[in-house]
Amino acid sequence: MKHWALLVVAAVGVVGVYLSVRAVELMSTGTVTGVLFGVGVLLLVVLGGVLVLGEVRLAAASQRLGERLFAEGFVEEDLPTLPSGRVQRDAADALFEQRRTEVETAPDDWRSWFKLATAYDAARDPSRGRRAMRKAIALERASRS
Repeated sequence: MKHWALLVVAAVGVVGVYLSVRAVELMSTGTVTGVLFGVGVLLLVVLGGVLVLGEVRLAAASQRLGERLFAEGFVEEDLPTLPSGRVQRDAADALFEQRRTEVETAPDDWRSWFKLATAYDAARDPSRGRRAMRKAIALERASRS
């Protein structure tokens, strides 16, 4: 999985460099339209870089927390899947309810938030899963300081 992530980041970097060169060319035309489009393209490149960097940092921190939980003895149970490989909906819902209860019981424990994030992933709700993972990362960082 890391190799694919590195490949995607490299591809985004190549596209960013290409677009940056084109943006500079547009700005060097000296026309108002060219300069405005060039600046717009550069802003999009910067925004894309910030977003990719944020996702890479989130993935690295998530990986670190997952490895720490694994070292502490936590192993996520295998859930039944459909032939397509997706987790069966009722199993994902049951896991989610269990994890949500754990968070309600221990709202300041990063471990419960990490487990909730994985339950969101199983339930195919990645945006809430990312939010839960960010909360787990923040709580873990706070516990270290």
